[in-house]
Amino acid sequence: MKVEIWSDVMCPFCYIGKRHFEQAIEQLPFKNEIEVEWKSYQLNPEYHNINNETIYDYLSRSKEMPIEQAKQMTKQVVDMATNAGLTINFDKNIPANTFDAHRIIHLAAKHDLQDFAEEKLFEAHFVNGLNLGEQSVLLDIAEEIGLDRLEAEAVLNGNEFAEAVRYDVYESQNLGIRGVPYFVMDRKFGVSGAQPVQAFSDALTQSFTEWKLAQPKTQITSLNKNDDAICDENGCEI
Repeated sequence: MKVEIWSDVMCPFCYIGKRHFEQAIEQLPFKNEIEVEWKSYQLNPEYHNINNETIYDYLSRSKEMPIEQAKQMTKQVVDMATNAGLTINFDKNIPANTFDAHRIIHLAAKHDLQDFAEEKLFEAHFVNGLNLGEQSVLLDIAEEIGLDRLEAEAVLNGNEFAEAVRYDVYESQNLGIRGVPYFVMDRKFGVSGAQPVQAFSDALTQSFTEWKLAQPKTQITSLNKNDDAICDENGCEI
């Protein structure tokens, strides 16, 4: 069963939601039958950090609140991340335009490294305080996850995967997604936000059960008349 996750690597709840989702899947007996596909979403597609703006400056300006209120708001997110086993360091967090980061994620998907790319980009942004708007940072991450640096550089210097990112955003609009993270299971069920582990477990179980029931049953036609020379629960007979 496919699960599509719309996410932005500048979104702390997407990082937390990813971890909760992973923890839920690990508890499920059908975890190996879940296919995850990450989809691009930009919280602020027009944003470019040209004045060395901090996350507190960004939140204060965009949400029209005092700096101290912005810091208090981020503290609540840090506590939530800690409970999920994650580290988020807003003191050195750098707001950035994530369009090129999403293109690297699409390149990673081409090489079956998409989930690893998501994880490392979240880590770079929230833990290490790296600027995901800088090409050199994205190239280092691409190389770290096993992508060819020259191929990644060619992507960033050209337009490859630009339409793929835009199409993901277009899809999200058509599905009525207005915030991330957003988890779509079998294109039938949606879960919004960094829900608790149990909520993801319940949603996955429900959607997987219905998906499994909808799968076509295989009917085998026997080509021999005698059932000899076989083993069953009663043993082996000739």
